[in-house]
Amino acid sequence: MIDKVRSGAVAALTDVHSGASIAIGGFGQTGVPVDLIDALCERDVRQLHIIANNGGQGLSGERGIGRLLAENRVARFSCSFPVNPAFFRRYFDGEVEIELVPQGTLAERLRAGGSGIGGFYTPTAAGTILADGGFVMRHDASGAPAQTLPTKEKRVIDGRTYVLESPLRPDFALVKAHRADRYGNLRFRLGARNFNPLAAMAAGTTVVQADLLERAGSLPPDDIHLPGVFVDHLVATEPEVAR
Repeated sequence: MIDKVRSGAVAALTDVHSGASIAIGGFGQTGVPVDLIDALCERDVRQLHIIANNGGQGLSGERGIGRLLAENRVARFSCSFPVNPAFFRRYFDGEVEIELVPQGTLAERLRAGGSGIGGFYTPTAAGTILADGGFVMRHDASGAPAQTLPTKEKRVIDGRTYVLESPLRPDFALVKAHRADRYGNLRFRLGARNFNPLAAMAAGTTVVQADLLERAGSLPPDDIHLPGVFVDHLVATEPEVAR
């Protein structure tokens, strides 16, 4: 078994580079690995492709994804709810692009990436600008549309139109867990489970922020939500405890 614990968040993110694609767990403010995101900002990486459900509130001094957007570290944002003033200012100024993805589709694209699935058909977004090529991904410096989402392949199945969606396989994932052991076995707390396991499974390298570090072997197998095989680096908020 490999010990996944690292000395600190910055050390755990050493391999993350400018231009990387990064899936970040969380739903709203629940389950967001804010310590890891702060450490990412301290490393001063930029031109990132962020894959996440939403982008925070965009308040000055905010932690989390909102800070990445406010500090202009994001070049592309694949998300379902870009509710963030900092994002929209840069979007209409042509500084960042968006791939708007329905929430269930975003989750399934991550699951497909982690499960080795080459693509899937869904009725979600059929007949809308997200599937028919009308959604503006990027503006130019004058605010005029410069690039739109490509038209997606469609198929009629049992009389209903379905849209072909591709898997997401990001370079890295930043994940928040409640309990973990040194081997990277994870347990999430309540709603914080959300996108976190899917992001971890899809990514090439997964970095985890855990509230509690448990003694190895103390997590019952049936209580493990994500096995350590999907985890590469682990940072614990509190020292290891025996339970």
